[in-house]
Amino acid sequence: MTVIITLKEKRREKQLKYEKRLLRELSLQALRKKIHNYFLSYTTAPRFAHHLEDYCLELAIESYLLGARYSKFGYYGEPLTEVKQRSLSEEQGLTDTLFQFLSGIPTGEMSEECREELYETCQAFISSWWEEGYEKGERRYRLRLR
Repeated sequence: MTVIITLKEKRREKQLKYEKRLLRELSLQALRKKIHNYFLSYTTAPRFAHHLEDYCLELAIESYLLGARYSKFGYYGEPLTEVKQRSLSEEQGLTDTLFQFLSGIPTGEMSEECREELYETCQAFISSWWEEGYEKGERRYRLRLR
């Protein structure tokens, strides 16, 4: 008796294998260092610092993998700005998720200016990890390490 595997399952299996290979190149220390550089000024409550770091790690990894997934378009000749535009809605979703989480941390009342600054920081953080993943993914494509 033969086992039948659908194309969808095979694609998912291939994608997971690719993501595992990409994650081997990612340094946990670099992730933590970037998180502290971006969000240290927003965490005054020490008991939320650990939760903040875990949540930011998760979203940074998601953004990194998103950039790597879209790097194939850059490999085939599409400019970075067009590739970025292509993934804008997914990247925006990650940014909004991070912002909503950070807005919920009890740091007192935030002024509108502070909220805008926090949103821009979240956007820069997610974007930096997207670009990091994009560069690593494009390099893997060029070296044929898919």
